[in-house]
Amino acid sequence: MTRAISLHDVSKSYMRGTRVVDGLSLDIAPGEFLVLLGPSGCGKSTVLRMIAGLEDIDAGELLLDGECANDWQPAGRDIAMVFQNFALYPSMTSRDNIGFPLRIEDPGADPAPRVTATARMLGVEDLLDRYPSQLSGGERQRIAMGRAIARHPSAFLMDEPLSNLDAKLRNRLRAEISQLTRELGITTVYVTHDQAEAMSLGDRVAVLRGGVLQQVGTPREVYALPRNVFVAAFIGIPRINLLQGVVRAPLDGAMTISLGKQALRLPEPLCQDHRLLRVQQGREVIVGLRSEVVRIADRDAARPSEALITGLVEHVEFQGHEVLVHFTTGSRPAVVPELEAPRPAARPPRRLRRQGQPGMLDRLRERAGSRRAGPVGGPVAGPVVVMEQPPQDATAEAESARSGVRLPGDLVVRTTPDVRLYHGMQVPLLVDLQRLFVFDRHGDRICPSPDRLPDLDE
Repeated sequence: MTRAISLHDVSKSYMRGTRVVDGLSLDIAPGEFLVLLGPSGCGKSTVLRMIAGLEDIDAGELLLDGECANDWQPAGRDIAMVFQNFALYPSMTSRDNIGFPLRIEDPGADPAPRVTATARMLGVEDLLDRYPSQLSGGERQRIAMGRAIARHPSAFLMDEPLSNLDAKLRNRLRAEISQLTRELGITTVYVTHDQAEAMSLGDRVAVLRGGVLQQVGTPREVYALPRNVFVAAFIGIPRINLLQGVVRAPLDGAMTISLGKQALRLPEPLCQDHRLLRVQQGREVIVGLRSEVVRIADRDAARPSEALITGLVEHVEFQGHEVLVHFTTGSRPAVVPELEAPRPAARPPRRLRRQGQPGMLDRLRERAGSRRAGPVGGPVAGPVVVMEQPPQDATAEAESARSGVRLPGDLVVRTTPDVRLYHGMQVPLLVDLQRLFVFDRHGDRICPSPDRLPDLDE
């Protein structure tokens, strides 16, 4: 029997009032595979431990099959947990490790049949008489999973179970976990900071930052329609191109988005999403372009929804099945500060107003802006996006390159391996404006319109 898990406005704080989970509400259907995704320290594992009963819930409610389980003991929740570090008993064989929870649950029963059936399911029958020190990392993780499966629990909780393994083994075990949970039909909550795992395993993905739920949806939804700039930048390989732009909407001319030395001319008649950009006239926005929405082609090959820009080849990455090309287009990258940090910077303490400091009206405007930006990560001292200025001289550019902050160029494009490019080559680029993301200065998505649902048939 599988079970439904619901979190209603759940919060958790540690010492000094640090809130690691903040008002989290999430419903997990019976048999669903949900992935909690986010940077290290964002509260993913804490959520998992609260579901398991290993951490107390400070506020809110945990429901298991509709019953409040805040005060239930871990043993009474019928939930099995797979840890990151395997957590096998070194003095026990694999057979004893798998059968240990069965002997605890029912000391008089013989665990051998269930241990054998579990080992056969995982393909580790020949490892049952070995000790953990005689197993490889992948074999130990299979035994740890077997210990959880043998209990026939109502839900699985997996806390980054593949993070200690090499890349090839991770890919293989990822496929095995997906197949296994699908066959068993058991509710699974899987924690990871690896977006490749999240996108390939989850029925739905819940993105967290600083203990705040940013977005939840199918992998395709969170990739195709990120709610804010943090989700857009965190999900996707290579990382989305984020560029500083300014909306130009003259009454007697075409609407454009200036990217510095070049501009994207929006096709007429304007679609509903592009018409809504008129309210951003003269304002700085963040333009998001996935690497696959830009293609290398001449103006003659342009579709009605595509705009032409030119790029200078800076670097070519050959990936075998594809090529990633770094271009310089004269645009200025927009950087999400502390993208990998567990939480955004806190608002500085309030002080008395002095000459030159913002007054009450300015503070009210700032507070309203931070509320609009709530999903990006809570209150901040200003805009969540810093517009990166181009280096003023060669020395500054060299220093930037040494620091490793910037990749070559300002635009990464995915193309096929048969395209022959070389450094310094000037290339025409066509941008698909129907797949353009525009975010406001607070990081919220304004194009496509937030009310638009993703068209999964596109």
